[in-house]
Amino acid sequence: MAYLRYNLQFFAKDGPGGEKTEPATAKKLEDARKDGSVPKSREIVTSVSMLVSFFFLKIYLGSIGNSLMDEYVRIYNKISTLASPYNDEININTAMALMSETLINILLVIAPIMLLMFAIAFIGDFVQFKWKVTTKPLQPKLDKISPLKGFKRIFSKQSLVNFLKSAALVCIIGYILYGEISDLNGFVLGMYDVSLPAAIGLIGEKALDLAIKISFVYVIVGVIDLIWQRHKFKEDMKMTKQEIKDEMKNAEGNPQIKSQIRRKMLQVSQRRMMQSVPEADVVITNPTHFAVAIKYDPDKARAPIVVAKGEDYLAQKIKQTAKENNVEIVENKPLARALYANVDIGMEIPEELYQTVAEILAMVYRLKGKTR
Repeated sequence: MAYLRYNLQFFAKDGPGGEKTEPATAKKLEDARKDGSVPKSREIVTSVSMLVSFFFLKIYLGSIGNSLMDEYVRIYNKISTLASPYNDEININTAMALMSETLINILLVIAPIMLLMFAIAFIGDFVQFKWKVTTKPLQPKLDKISPLKGFKRIFSKQSLVNFLKSAALVCIIGYILYGEISDLNGFVLGMYDVSLPAAIGLIGEKALDLAIKISFVYVIVGVIDLIWQRHKFKEDMKMTKQEIKDEMKNAEGNPQIKSQIRRKMLQVSQRRMMQSVPEADVVITNPTHFAVAIKYDPDKARAPIVVAKGEDYLAQKIKQTAKENNVEIVENKPLARALYANVDIGMEIPEELYQTVAEILAMVYRLKGKTR
């Protein structure tokens, strides 16, 4: 009888590794951010830009209109003067200079609106996913031109959401436009009783009110889209249990990460050790290469304990800390070397060093007027 060997893992959801049920790790989120994959909504940025810009126009439309009208009068008078049969100064250079000056004046009038829209777009993107420059989204990828990938994108869940979002937006805007147009009968008839500038101002104000209403709707759609994009990103970033295990293995095997961990642990250990130096009874030195701090408390240990030790730079730090805290420093080269080489921090000194250490402690106690 023949047996067919197969891996049941291939029948699991999302391929080998099982179903993606675990939240994304910080490393995966950071890698996605480096690749330019972040939860963002263009609709929320565009809608807020439109809304703020239309409010700005509603407030300063009269001033902008007057500036543009003054520019129109100026250019019209200038053209009339240049086109006079008695003026022989008109040529291509004067015409180009006049056009350039007019264009610059118009740009200066509308520049605040353009700068405002740019600032809102920048702030909107910064608030959504902070600022991080990356060129990876610009790099060519074969899956972007793959017909199969393109077919999947067309009929994906994201495409369906975009279609429903656009359809809802069109329906709501259409309803708003229908309601506004239905109320325009009396407004249009009233235009016959006002002057042309006044009529233009009223039409502009009416158009801005309509644009602000539509922008409000667009903002709501943008907020909903932002919530959806964040939810979708969170779901897409989920990992399988096997992926998390593999990531942990890779992280633990990374020499740089191991080196960073060891360096951090060493820094913490040295910091804790230096905090014990002020409590020591004496620091025994080489005097330049080694320094060993000893503390004797007969209520806690039967022999003196090494609370700190170091060589070279660390030895100098131990001596400096001892001086700052009035801890006696005694030079004894053989003892300092023996203690540094044979006794770890927190351990009692060996019996063969009892006599030498006892003599040093007795001398220190006499200097400080203590008895033990």
